[in-house]
Amino acid sequence: MAGKGKFKRDDLFSFARGSYLERTSRPVYAAIFLLPFIVFYEIGTIFINTDLLGQSQIRVVAFVWLQSLLGYLGFGSRLAWMAPPLAVVVILTAMQITSRKQWSFNLGDVGPMVIECILLAVPLIVLSLFLNGASNLPADIDKFAGGVQVQGKAVVKLFSAAGGVGVPATGQGLLADIITGVGAGIYEELVFRLILICVLMVVFQDVFKISRRDSIVLSVVISAALFSAHHHIFFLDGQLNGSRPFEWTEFIFRTIAGVYFAVLFAVRGFGITAGTHIFYDTIAVFVNAFFFPR
Repeated sequence: MAGKGKFKRDDLFSFARGSYLERTSRPVYAAIFLLPFIVFYEIGTIFINTDLLGQSQIRVVAFVWLQSLLGYLGFGSRLAWMAPPLAVVVILTAMQITSRKQWSFNLGDVGPMVIECILLAVPLIVLSLFLNGASNLPADIDKFAGGVQVQGKAVVKLFSAAGGVGVPATGQGLLADIITGVGAGIYEELVFRLILICVLMVVFQDVFKISRRDSIVLSVVISAALFSAHHHIFFLDGQLNGSRPFEWTEFIFRTIAGVYFAVLFAVRGFGITAGTHIFYDTIAVFVNAFFFPR
């Protein structure tokens, strides 16, 4: 158990040593489980439009933030482009080392992890359909990742949890949305859960001397609200940018989703949380494309 004032995810939940839940919550599992998705995202952004390689039009906001930070620290443009995915692996490796947990990896756990992520995405799917149907959204709102509208009719669709900077008009919208969703699942969870919650915990506990329980609540709520807000307005290239019109139903859904992901992060670790985010966004893209088409 960590001392007072020190935030450690393992303080919150502990599973039987060597069990499926304990194994798959290890950082090394997260790194290996997410590696194919990281490769898919990197190759996918190149495949969509090689002329825009390294430009923000085909990157999720969280990726561009990491890329810009590394560029500011002195990394060259090519290295800064490669550094965000490497940063994920390095951070998870460092977490694995400091956790002093076993490094063993059971390949047979991958299938159950995929199934678990899909099942954990179901509550968000139900919530999205419920809020969307209840809100009776107008038809003239802008298109957003995976969603479409029919002129003159209220639209039912799944909200996307992805925060893309924007996707180039290449005629590959479905694939582009899938790639954006995969990138969002990895890099938004890295920024808003793994990094931001830990930073907020340190600030609230060590700087403002707020109790541990209240620090957890404040950190989760603030990170969730910022996660939701950045889908509508975000800071990039030294200025605030708008991505899609503000709609309360969308904001509420993504705030609840942010809290949900934070709870998953506390209980199941980074790998399952990012995987759930990835599979929710992927399912949303397919459901919107095939069941709620233009």
